[in-house]
Amino acid sequence: MTADTLMDRAHGLAGRPAESTGISDTDFATIRDLLFQQAGIALTPAKKALVCSRLFKRLQATGLDTYGAYFALLMSGNDGAELQIAIDLLTTNETYFFREAEHFSMLAALAEKADRQRTFRVWSAACSSGEEVYTIAMTLAELSRTARAPTWEVRGSDLSTRVLETARQGHYTLARTGDMPPALLKRYCLYGTGQYEGTLLVDSALRDRVEFAQINLIEPLPRLVPFDVIFLRNVLIYFDPPVKRKVVTQLLDTLRPDGVLFIGMAETLSGVIDGLVSCGPGAYRMERRS
Repeated sequence: MTADTLMDRAHGLAGRPAESTGISDTDFATIRDLLFQQAGIALTPAKKALVCSRLFKRLQATGLDTYGAYFALLMSGNDGAELQIAIDLLTTNETYFFREAEHFSMLAALAEKADRQRTFRVWSAACSSGEEVYTIAMTLAELSRTARAPTWEVRGSDLSTRVLETARQGHYTLARTGDMPPALLKRYCLYGTGQYEGTLLVDSALRDRVEFAQINLIEPLPRLVPFDVIFLRNVLIYFDPPVKRKVVTQLLDTLRPDGVLFIGMAETLSGVIDGLVSCGPGAYRMERRS
């Protein structure tokens, strides 16, 4: 190999980002501002490594040499599909079945007390890959088996089209089921065999009971039926106070007067919005005034 060849190769590699090299402060500010505009998520400088690791393969796929060039593509508006992919990658959060299980016990109690003359409606407003939605559905289906619940509907939404596709398929690794009661795993899921060993598929009868849609919570919401319960768990930590207030206010407008809003058990709405009272860990109702 000649010296000229070595120099050419070195020059070619110099323009290509290594995943571990990070991005400049200017480039990070660009993607930070874009993500805030699109999703209301406020990235801190501590998230630089996450941005690099999640978007590195997109640089390779698009054939671009730098993060700056990739972010310029996103900002240009010339490739809406790539923008959606980037948003999907940066907003996806891992979840699992029966996370913070106390909330589902509270959900069951609310459903048992609900008016049997109308449909009991639940919305998972940032459902990610769907485990929360199916946990809600399993909880209500168990009540229905013993005639302890009214008719019910469960809906899930997320900003990410990629995780919504996973949610609709209902196909997961068994690692996501560590907190699921074995009886429910057996009743509502099918174990994978052969090449699908180590995975499960949510039974089609349960999948048919839920609906999914793409909704951006920081934009005006579509017209929705009133819900008895809304789940918005472990999401508000990514928003700054004004965005939190906007999102929660919009959700409360779709909640029945006696409905319950669940957030993460480590989160709080104290100081975010007035007129809410706690009715359990990470659970809030609108204050009733005489």
